[in-house]
Amino acid sequence: MNEPGKIKIISTNRKANFEYAILSRYEAGVVITGTEVKSLREGKVNLQESYGRVINDEVWVINLHINEYKFGNINNHEPLRNRKLLLHKKEIRKIKQELQEKGLTLVPLKIYFKNSLVKVELGIAKGKKLYDKRESIKKREVERKLSRI
Repeated sequence: MNEPGKIKIISTNRKANFEYAILSRYEAGVVITGTEVKSLREGKVNLQESYGRVINDEVWVINLHINEYKFGNINNHEPLRNRKLLLHKKEIRKIKQELQEKGLTLVPLKIYFKNSLVKVELGIAKGKKLYDKRESIKKREVERKLSRI
């Protein structure tokens, strides 16, 4: 039997679930270099300010900050470079079509290792209004109180 891939979460974008309502999710591979992999294994990544964009029928993640590897030499990577995401053409077309709708954006939700491959979970998201954010805070507090009881 095919057992599901072993997943080790490196980092999650906790702010994304608060700032946005996630409509759909996609899993994508990331084109990265060796020193980036070593930094990811140490957990030196920041998803907070990153976002996705479709450029020339390719999906790119922009502002994904992966710290330089501390033992890297002159071949070390640039921390804020744009990274290409690997998706099927069908998925790219679907994402491109969904992003045509006003107010939607592509947000990286988490980055993780799946069977030693680096993957990013992307979400098509719609920004929440202030009252929606207040509502999610209330919901979270109610769930916390219920779990204590």
